[in-house]
Amino acid sequence: MKLTREKINHLSKQILNALLEDDRIEYFIEENDLRLQVVKVLTDELSIEDEIEASVRKTISSYGRDIREGTEEWDIVYQRHYEEENKKRRGL
Repeated sequence: MKLTREKINHLSKQILNALLEDDRIEYFIEENDLRLQVVKVLTDELSIEDEIEASVRKTISSYGRDIREGTEEWDIVYQRHYEEENKKRRGL
């Protein structure tokens, strides 16, 4: 999923605010450093998602027959390969 830098920063601020409001959470770093860590996690996760999607699309395109995106068959094949690739890359 593509998110702009501005959207990632906006999300990181919302997450940081939620963390700061939760009395059960204690942290020992500066707020901006915490926000930057949230940005890094979001960016890394989105990058992994993009890699998984690209790999799945490449796998589907290598099939001997043409499976058209948007069809029920494509959705089923995509979901199956997506789950496999997600498990492989995330060690699930």
